Amino acid sequence: MAHVDHTSHRAALADVVAIPVTPFGADGGIDPGAHRAVLHRLLDAGVRTLTPNGNTGEFYALTPEERRTVTEVTVAEAAGRATVVVGVGHDVPTAVAAARHARDAGAGLVMVHQPVHPYVSRDGWIGYHRAVAEAVPELGVVPYIRNPHLAGEALAELGEACPNVIGVKYAVPDAVHFAAFARDAGLERFVWVAGLAELYAPAYFACGATGFTSGLVNAAPAVSLGMLGALRAGDYPAAMKLWAQIRTFEELRAERQSADNVSVVKEALALLGLCRRDVRPPSHELTADRRDAVAALVAGWTA
Repeated sequence: MAHVDHTSHRAALADVVAIPVTPFGADGGIDPGAHRAVLHRLLDAGVRTLTPNGNTGEFYALTPEERRTVTEVTVAEAAGRATVVVGVGHDVPTAVAAARHARDAGAGLVMVHQPVHPYVSRDGWIGYHRAVAEAVPELGVVPYIRNPHLAGEALAELGEACPNVIGVKYAVPDAVHFAAFARDAGLERFVWVAGLAELYAPAYFACGATGFTSGLVNAAPAVSLGMLGALRAGDYPAAMKLWAQIRTFEELRAERQSADNVSVVKEALALLGLCRRDVRPPSHELTADRRDAVAALVAGWTA
C-alpha cells in the first residue's frame, strides 16, 4: 500500500467529531435546505470535523442514493473549512463502493460502521476492515468499535497491514476496558476517539482519547467545543461542569437502549427552528412528556 501522509487526518480526529443529523422534509425525503443550514451552523460555530452518514444521521435508514447525496452535500458545504469523515458499512462490496465514492467526492476519511452480522469472527473483522482500507489507500480509515469482545491485538494486526487505518471510534461503555484495549492495540499508533460522546469524554480522555464524537453538537456546538477545550487543557473540573449541564440531555438519548437517540437531537433542532423533528423507523418521534423535557433543556442553553 502506497504511503500517504495522514497527519492532517489524525489532527481532524483529535477534535469534536460532529455527527450531523439528516433532516427530512414533509414529503419524507431529505430536506436539502435544512441539511445545509445544520451544516453551516456547525461550521460557523467552529466545528472542523464532520461525519455524514453516522448513526445520528440515521445511516441505516437511508437509501444508498441518499447516503451518496448526504456525502456530496457535506463535502460541498465543508468546502475546505472542515475535514469530512464519511460513514460507510453494510456488506463488503457496498462499504467499498461507498468508500470509493467518498474519496471521489473529496472526503478525507471514512468511518467504518461495525459489521452488521450475527456471526463476527476476529479474522473476519480484520478482513472486513482490510477490504475497505485497501480499496482507498488515499483515505484515512477509522473503525467504529462497539464489540467488547474484540481484542486490541486484532486492531494492531489490522493497523500493521493497513497504514491508513489511523484512528478508532471506540464506543464500548467501559473506561477500564478502553484503557486496556488502547494500550494492547497501540496507544500512539492510532488516534483514539471517544465514540460515546460527551458523557464518556472526560473518562476516556483520562485514559488516552484525544477526540470525541458528538450528536449534541448539532444543538449546542458551543457546549461541545467548550468541553473539548477544557479536556485539551487538562481542566477536568471545567469539563465536568459542562458534563453536568448536558447530562440529562444525553441520558434521554441513551435510555431504553438509545431508542430516542436521534429523536432527542432532532427535537432540539426543531425547537431551534433548524429542521423538522421527523425521524424514520425504527426510530420514532418523542412522546409529549419527553418533548417537554427536551424543551426545558434547550431553553436553559439559549437563555
